[in-house]
Amino acid sequence: MALIPFLVDIFQDPIFSILAVIGAFGVGLFQGIILGRAILVRFPRLQNHLKTVSITLFVLFLANAILSVPRFASPEKIEFSNLSAGSPAELASLLFLIFGMNTGFLTVLAISVTVMTFVILKFTNLHGIVKLFVFFFSSLLLVLTGISRFTDLTPSTFEVLLYFLYQLGITIGILGGTIRKIKPKKLDLE
Repeated sequence: MALIPFLVDIFQDPIFSILAVIGAFGVGLFQGIILGRAILVRFPRLQNHLKTVSITLFVLFLANAILSVPRFASPEKIEFSNLSAGSPAELASLLFLIFGMNTGFLTVLAISVTVMTFVILKFTNLHGIVKLFVFFFSSLLLVLTGISRFTDLTPSTFEVLLYFLYQLGITIGILGGTIRKIKPKKLDLE
């Protein structure tokens, strides 16, 4: 069953499907550009090594996109009845299970990139509607991922495609947002 069951019928219409595909990619692209530019504004010294920074962020976010899609497509289900910890070791194991870090280094890398996105959001100079835009869609994905892990709902193939396009949009947007230097604002001395 799909994560958002009432949208399954709507997405059967080709026009809504195309709009959803373009929308998911567009939102990801716009969010990636915002984050890329925000990184350069917050850390201006990175502009001295722009090519290296752009390629590094592109590779990190591409790895995140590729590694997070299988986790989103078939999440490890967690049942509330099995969540109990009697010792610190069991608590640590439980936290690793909840955050999905018990499946290896590549999963931890993907989670780290996602956490890095929230940290960038916190420490950059994003304000107003732009910050709300990035926060809303990042939180929406976090909620949908949580729903897929803690309920019997599993994303449909189309929802997985939308998730991948969103992640791909962020990746390309990060590259587009960090590829060019940001010119300093001119002071008006008059």
